[in-house]
Amino acid sequence: MTYMIRFTFLRLEFAALTPPYWINMGAVAITTLAGSTLILHAENWSLLTEITPFLKGFTIFFWIAGSWWIPLLFILMIWRHLYHRYPLSYDPQLWGMVFPLAMYTTSTYQLSLALNFPALMVIPKLMVFIAIAAWSFVGISLIRHLYRNITHRFHKV
Repeated sequence: MTYMIRFTFLRLEFAALTPPYWINMGAVAITTLAGSTLILHAENWSLLTEITPFLKGFTIFFWIAGSWWIPLLFILMIWRHLYHRYPLSYDPQLWGMVFPLAMYTTSTYQLSLALNFPALMVIPKLMVFIAIAAWSFVGISLIRHLYRNITHRFHKV
């Protein structure tokens, strides 16, 4: 919620747009995954069976919220790094971006199973490649960052 207030009422500085903004999307993806898991196992607990319509409604709501965040965040990242030419270098905060992408992929897959809606599988089949690319980029950036630090220390000695 705080982020939406910032986006709406304050001037958005591209330098302040850091990867933790993705954590909001990750939170609703985790909620979607939890709701989907409850729906898939509702027959094991009578209370869940009774509230399944409620669970489905809120799970879909949270999935939609996460789905809405993704294009907004991609646009903002393009705006930050391509338009303003803010350097894209390794930052530990990047892990706060890649985890939500993988969580969204997983939660969408589970939601497709929970709702018995195979058409939704198109999204995780595409997002898995985006998530793998993001994880690979950040992982390789970490290795390059560590290598530079190690070689820099040896050159100082």
